[in-house]
Amino acid sequence: MKRIITATVQNRSGVLNRVTGLLQKRQFNIESISVGRTEVEGISKMTFVVDVEDDQKLEQVTKQLNKQIDVLKVSDITDKAIVARELALIKVLTSSALRSEIQGIIEPFRASVIDVSKDSLSVQVTGKPEKVEALIELLRPYGIKELARTGLTAFLRGQQPQVTELTPYSLLK
Repeated sequence: MKRIITATVQNRSGVLNRVTGLLQKRQFNIESISVGRTEVEGISKMTFVVDVEDDQKLEQVTKQLNKQIDVLKVSDITDKAIVARELALIKVLTSSALRSEIQGIIEPFRASVIDVSKDSLSVQVTGKPEKVEALIELLRPYGIKELARTGLTAFLRGQQPQVTELTPYSLLK
């Protein structure tokens, strides 16, 4: 079962190594990892997609991550309302005759061409991992020369207003 874990950490040397080392010791397979600075100076956010066999093992590793010196907060956000995106750069083999055909394929994905050469076309796509994977599969028959993916990055959605149901009685109050 895949889980999305976020960790807010101090932006210091060795933090990534300690966190991934702890996951490795517990035999978690890291499907993807992304790390970047946050809006707060000196603080970074890590997003892991990990393959977990059971919830008890996940709870144990979450507690151990929280005990790490430079780790400020760890959350499993898999089952929550989140915003999640991935970036992929795809270099596709092409000729001038096929460029418009490839452009027609990438347009519905809101992908963009970021580089053109005589024999290739580089495409940038962002979105949910399923969307990125779907575009890669459509471009595969043309010949993918190079592919780079960032891995998933995510955070919780903003506070959603609660809708209260109106009943004839509630209108009388």
